[in-house]
Amino acid sequence: MGRKQRGLLAVIGSSIAIFWPGALIFGLPGVMGPYWQEMFLVGRGAIGNTLFFVLAAVGIFMFFVGHWQERFGTRKMITVGAIICGLNVLIIAYASSLHMLYLWAFLTGTASCFIYIPALTTVQRWYPKRRGLVSGIVNMMFGLSAAIMSPLFSYMLKSMGYVSMNLMVMIIALMVGVIAAQFTETPERVALSLELESDAQQKTAAKLGESLTVGESVRTKSFWFLWLTWALQGAAGIAMVTLSMAFGISRGFTIESAVLILTAFNVTNGVSRILMGYLSDIVGRNLTMSVTFFAAGCAYFVLPHISTLVASAVLAAIIGFAFGTLFAVSAPLATDCFGLKHFGAIFGLVFTGYGFVSGVIGPSLSGYLLDVTKGNFIVVFTYLGIFSLLSGIFIQFVVPPHRK
Repeated sequence: MGRKQRGLLAVIGSSIAIFWPGALIFGLPGVMGPYWQEMFLVGRGAIGNTLFFVLAAVGIFMFFVGHWQERFGTRKMITVGAIICGLNVLIIAYASSLHMLYLWAFLTGTASCFIYIPALTTVQRWYPKRRGLVSGIVNMMFGLSAAIMSPLFSYMLKSMGYVSMNLMVMIIALMVGVIAAQFTETPERVALSLELESDAQQKTAAKLGESLTVGESVRTKSFWFLWLTWALQGAAGIAMVTLSMAFGISRGFTIESAVLILTAFNVTNGVSRILMGYLSDIVGRNLTMSVTFFAAGCAYFVLPHISTLVASAVLAAIIGFAFGTLFAVSAPLATDCFGLKHFGAIFGLVFTGYGFVSGVIGPSLSGYLLDVTKGNFIVVFTYLGIFSLLSGIFIQFVVPPHRK
């Protein structure tokens, strides 16, 4: 099999492997939130904590997976992630307490680490000249999966019941993920009969191999501004996963109508990843991200003053577009700044801002504020909008550091 065919299979396999973690993280909590509140007799803040535990796992494991993949290979890492992701659904199928729900959330976040970083690593190594595009494709499936599955989760819950729905999801996620993982190895670990396609591609790959170490990267201002961007814009984006349904219901929409707001968020969260990933290869990473972050900030300021379903969905879509851009463009921006050799470990450290900070100041804090203010979204959406505006400024300082 030639390089082109093997590289294409790696992109397809990586994209399919990341589908179910995305659906379970970005889609299921939003759909199941009202059901879990009744099931465990808790408020919005307690349900918002599910994403805190997802992100806590991301903060812990992203860095380690980045190191482990260099030793064991991306295929093995993604296979482990697929197994954890699938079998883990058993926990919520038979959850009897809120603690079991949090355990599911933590393990789902762990599974996403074993898939996400290796997937981005392998596609960028197969296509070093199209890093924004291929990273965008993988990220598109990560975000778009929730847009596809959120309405289906809602339908399955009503038609099949809670336990049967989760058992079906477990079987499908496990089978699809494990099969897809077998096509995701990096070119360095695949025996190829063909050399790199051109001298230009060889030079590009060689240049990306001249990387900063983890220690050198964390001593640059670019690393920390990227870290801050992930902490703030990550919070502004991930909060909408749990807030969208709650906001729609607070406006008097039915659950079936409110899920359209979550779906709109997830559609653009997915679609923007390939569009903006490709665009960032042309117009630059920083400009691409700043424009979308500023737009998300404005959308948040307007959203609490909107009462129609269509307008709410449009504004949620703008926020989702920025969230998808954060995921799609950050990876190639990180390799622009720090190189590709130690990408997994460096990007894993960047994710600690998302994992340890975003979950606290995003879904958790917003949920508790809504409980305290009896559902007043003005305060919540205002501070999330400020986070987006600050992120649009901070990302401009993420530039390739001067190398001696």
